Amino acid sequence: MPKVAILDDYARAAFEVADWSAVQAKAEVTVFDRHLSEDEAVEALQPFDVLCTVRERMALPRTLIERLPNLKLITIIGMSLPNLDMDAATDHGVQVAHVNYANPAFRGIANATPELAWGLMIATVRNLAEEHRRMREGGWQSTTGMILAGKTLGLVGLGRIGKRMAEYAKVFGMEVIAWSQNLTDEAAAEVGVRRVEKDELFAKADVVSVHLVLSDRTRGLIGERDLSLMKPSAYLINTSRGPIVEEAALIEVLSSRRIAGAGIDVYDAEPPVPDHPLRALPNVTLSPHLGYVTRETLHAFYSDTVEAVTAWLDGAPIRIVNREALEGGR
Repeated sequence: MPKVAILDDYARAAFEVADWSAVQAKAEVTVFDRHLSEDEAVEALQPFDVLCTVRERMALPRTLIERLPNLKLITIIGMSLPNLDMDAATDHGVQVAHVNYANPAFRGIANATPELAWGLMIATVRNLAEEHRRMREGGWQSTTGMILAGKTLGLVGLGRIGKRMAEYAKVFGMEVIAWSQNLTDEAAAEVGVRRVEKDELFAKADVVSVHLVLSDRTRGLIGERDLSLMKPSAYLINTSRGPIVEEAALIEVLSSRRIAGAGIDVYDAEPPVPDHPLRALPNVTLSPHLGYVTRETLHAFYSDTVEAVTAWLDGAPIRIVNREALEGGR
């Protein structure tokens, strides 16, 4: 019987949010609820024919793929997966099935990340994480927060999520400015936002929120110089991808209180090590990459995955990215 692995299902939500019965009728399904290192994955995943991934939670480099001799199918969320070596999968005859955004289950899930980003912003500027910790320990209030109304939100990126953030900001009575490498004055004005240069954004904003896709152009885009331009009373929010912000520079400005604080949902390496410096800073509100993690989103992800795996088990694979793998590799 084929063996199917559901990887990185941290909340063990896969079976709760989607019906896997069609897969379970034809295959043995195993859920891995913790992140595996590459060496752990080599040992644990040897028997499996199918790996079901969730976004970039699991890296699948050539060095891993070539050590999984039984692997035949990988399902991914999206049209591609940045930390999957597609050439290696094709070379080894491993089919990669992408997501189907026409699936009705995907309607509405675009709100998941901006809603989380806004909630993280409020939690950060009002020190909710630190005050929550003190309450749990039997203490009482010890910090002061900041009112968002009348303040300036600086959006680094004005795509789908950035535009949604601008809408929220207007409801809260904030001025909104934005910058990205390709943003024009006209495009910003269309959504009631003022485009500024990068230096002005970091110098003027009371809250900087990052909304860019990680790429070669954006990796390390926000560095020590940008952070040094921020007001001592300002905050940084990152719900996009960790490597967009230079981590060492961020830790330094937070440790020295050169900025007031940060709200972080994404990290250079996920999950970060238990003794990571960000975990110890009291002026940082942390969440474990929850931007897209809602019941509605995971239902869309896993229902789509079930469809792809079932089709493959039936001998009629669908939405295969690397068509060459259908012939057994290059």
